[in-house]
Amino acid sequence: MTSMPTGPARAGYAPFAHLTVPNAVLYRRVMGAFLAAKERFAVHLRPEDVHAALPPEQRPTDLDAVVKALDSLVEWGNLRADPDTSRVTAVEDFYRKRFIYQLTQAGEAAELALSAYDEALGRRGALQAVALHDIVTQLRALVVIAAEQEQGEPDAAKAHLALSALTGRFEALAENARAFMGSLQRTIDLHDVEVEVFLAYKDRLIQYLERFIQDLITLGGRIALLIGELEERGRVGVLLRLAAAREAADAAPDEAESAEARAYERWVARWSGLAAWFVSADGRESQARLLRGRALGAIPQLLAVVRQLNERRAGRSDRSADFRTLARWFAEAPDDAARHRLWRAAFGLYPARHLTVDADTLDRRTARPVAPSTPWAEAEPLRISPQLRRTGSYERRGRTRRVQDRSEQRRHLAEIAARQAQEIAAARTRLATDGTTRLSALGALDPLAFGLFLQLLGDALATWRPGMTATLATSNDGTMEIRLTALTDGTTAEIPTPGGTFRGPDHLVEITDLTRTGQVRADDTSTEGER
Repeated sequence: MTSMPTGPARAGYAPFAHLTVPNAVLYRRVMGAFLAAKERFAVHLRPEDVHAALPPEQRPTDLDAVVKALDSLVEWGNLRADPDTSRVTAVEDFYRKRFIYQLTQAGEAAELALSAYDEALGRRGALQAVALHDIVTQLRALVVIAAEQEQGEPDAAKAHLALSALTGRFEALAENARAFMGSLQRTIDLHDVEVEVFLAYKDRLIQYLERFIQDLITLGGRIALLIGELEERGRVGVLLRLAAAREAADAAPDEAESAEARAYERWVARWSGLAAWFVSADGRESQARLLRGRALGAIPQLLAVVRQLNERRAGRSDRSADFRTLARWFAEAPDDAARHRLWRAAFGLYPARHLTVDADTLDRRTARPVAPSTPWAEAEPLRISPQLRRTGSYERRGRTRRVQDRSEQRRHLAEIAARQAQEIAAARTRLATDGTTRLSALGALDPLAFGLFLQLLGDALATWRPGMTATLATSNDGTMEIRLTALTDGTTAEIPTPGGTFRGPDHLVEITDLTRTGQVRADDTSTEGER
């Protein structure tokens, strides 16, 4: 019989005591049998039922081992034992030890916690491109529901269901993205892996990342624009209050007064998290943009791992091989003096001289250098500042400086920000085309408009795949949309700029300023190549 735990484990966490005892594996299997039985609506189990439920290859040969495990779990509070009187056929049976066992509330809670731990530990996550399409669909549904305010009160049930579906899909997307990026970093840090296996996995992983990045570029801007449309004139606040009121309708009588306020706070927090994930604000980049950068950065890191694996396979030297060779040299050194010389030669570590000296001392050191290996006791004394000797610091002590008035600088920065916003709006207006035109027909571009054009062109080319003849992309902030179509006539486009002439294959291009249209076209849900 295993001894009872003492101290805090006995006081509040005794149901977890079976994890740190010698027969922990058997205890976990026994508790797993009770959880499986509960799913079949079986409340009580006899020892022979538990013994039969264990996997054959892991089942103890002796039933007494299972009985001892059950008794220990009863002592820790994981199980409850009740007398088994259903099979008593004689007086002697009343004096024989027979029990049936069932899960306690504490034991079930401990097993659920352990299951959640095991699931989180082995979770790899995924980049859910389908979730992005679902988020766009739910946001469009909310836009339609918010439009009902003009005709009257929106439907609270529709608003609540749409918001619930939206936040549930978004939370799953964010959680899976975090788990996937964590597992991706562990994949990048692989060591001693089979080269062929990793190369095959690498190809699939890069294709997976490219597909998700393409969808994130295409749909991220649309989601940001839909969020901005819902936040205009506080329309989303009305929907959140409707959802909170519908949730509070089922609250207990003693919580009815505060239930709606708490529910509204939860909905506001969920919506704020959704908006921060897709919309950049106040100098803070959105999580979607950071995820895009992290996913793009993972591709060259994966290629670097492949290069390292190839170098190891080819027998070339790497850092780990260098350190192993250095360790062998240390082991073969004849004495400590030789090891110290090897240490200094390998790592370049020498006696440090960190004191700041005056100009006269530096001049003397330049004229008569002192070897770094010279002991302090044998070296010439250093001349230091009297202030450092007296106060321990070169800084003058005195009254703290007055707080400076930065209002003029803030006003100047605000003027710069306003001027930059006007210049960006003018650049968008300059780039916007009236229908489809050729790249060669865009004409001369100023530096700001040309920089914006290069960003749009880069977003479009990032979605281009072999075999495609056209593509559609949206800028990261959701303000511009570009449709690019390849030409087969072999012409070249030239765009003059103050810094030179931009040349490249001519294409048909249509650039739309989405801030002027005020909405995203509903039919642009896929790239031309996908169609």
